[in-house]
Amino acid sequence: MNEQIPNDEISLKELIEKGREWFSYLLGQWKIIVLAGVIGAALGLAYSFSKKPVYTASLSFALEDEKSGGLGGALGLASSFGIDLGGGGGSIFTGSNLTELFKSRAMVEQTLLSPVVLDGKTISLAEMYIQNNGWRDQWNNNPKFKAIQFLPDTKRTHFTRVHDSILGVVYQDLSKTGLTVGQKDKKIAIINIDVSSTNELFSKYFTEALVKEVSDFYVNTKSKKARMNMDILERQTDSIRGELNGAITGVAVANDNTFGLNPAMNVRRAPSARRQVDVQANTAILTELVKQTELAKVTLRKETPLIQVIDRPILPLMKEKFGKTKGIVMGGFLAGFLIVILLIVRKILKQLA
Repeated sequence: MNEQIPNDEISLKELIEKGREWFSYLLGQWKIIVLAGVIGAALGLAYSFSKKPVYTASLSFALEDEKSGGLGGALGLASSFGIDLGGGGGSIFTGSNLTELFKSRAMVEQTLLSPVVLDGKTISLAEMYIQNNGWRDQWNNNPKFKAIQFLPDTKRTHFTRVHDSILGVVYQDLSKTGLTVGQKDKKIAIINIDVSSTNELFSKYFTEALVKEVSDFYVNTKSKKARMNMDILERQTDSIRGELNGAITGVAVANDNTFGLNPAMNVRRAPSARRQVDVQANTAILTELVKQTELAKVTLRKETPLIQVIDRPILPLMKEKFGKTKGIVMGGFLAGFLIVILLIVRKILKQLA
């Protein structure tokens, strides 16, 4: 006896019938769906009115960081005299490292303490950010935050834990959505910085201040070793020059003391001879130090990178606003989609009950 094996597969005809059934059900609920769409569109329109426009300031720059290959012979000569002119040229802030430097907390927070003039009053960018977000109004009722101020160029050693906490929150807000640093094309050595906020002036001021802060830090760090060596050589040159001038004067004094001296009294001529030796030795040392100092100056120029700004943010900035049409369409669609899902779930639950 042959037993029929039950077939669990759904035929195309049954699938079409099922689709028609669901369509008829949802069509019967059109009033609820339309009402939800209207409510969603109204909420989207209200959101478009309440949403502040976002202003984006863009700045691009190129970095010229020369290598020390052209100075190989000169630096080798300097090293032969036991003097390190710093020609190695560190590379800790190149490529992606430089990009991360722009987004580092130290650079961003130091930039936030930069002064700007707003309505004739000099304040810090941190204070400008706080006022723009309405935090100061909320703090007026809280004694812990009411007296908090971020004065321009304040040293971090003067900050309390509350100051650090607030700066940390501002940094997190900027790093998540407000600050973008990178290259649009990996083949092009131009770095672009975009800063977005709801305040047009803050976006512009912060972008320019950040580039200046990072540029100063980068240049000082890259050329620090060469600058230190040059300062040492200049101090040594000044010291030897003073010794040489003293020796020359000593020779003249000794010659005056022995003028018309009896040729038989040679011992009286010894001080003049010693001074002559000092003059010759100091002259040789000074000559070499002057050479090394000039090499150090060349090295310092070579080790000092150039950050050349190409495009600066110009007012008015690019504005991105959540449009009314966009709010109505998105609000109506999302509300209608959600109510359809809820209706389908409710019907399925009723069938299972």
